[in-house]
Amino acid sequence: MLLPSMHPASLPQDSDFSPSSDLAADLRALLHDALQLGEEAFEFTVDTPLLGVLPQLDSMGVLAVLTALEQRLGLALHDDEVDASLFETFGALLEFVRQRLHTQGKR
Repeated sequence: MLLPSMHPASLPQDSDFSPSSDLAADLRALLHDALQLGEEAFEFTVDTPLLGVLPQLDSMGVLAVLTALEQRLGLALHDDEVDASLFETFGALLEFVRQRLHTQGKR
C-alpha cells in the first residue's frame, strides 16, 4: 500500500486556492500549494510525469495532496482506492479527480 491510514491535520493556511470551473487549473493550484511547488506547477499538462520526478511527491507529499483533495474539493477518498498509478502523470491524477467528482456529484 502506498499510504498510511493517517492524514495531516491541515494544509498551510496561507493558501490562496479557490475552486473554479476549470478542474485542471484547480488541480494545478492545489498541487502548487500542497507540495509547495514553484510556478512550473501551472505549466503541467496531462503528460507531465509526477511520481518519481517531483521530489516533493514523497509519501508525505502524497498525503498532503490527498488531504487537499478532501478539504478543498470535498472528495471522500479511501486508502484502498489510492495507489501509485494515480500519481504517474498529471493527466492520471486529473482523470481520477474528475471521475470522483462526477461519481460524488460535485461537478
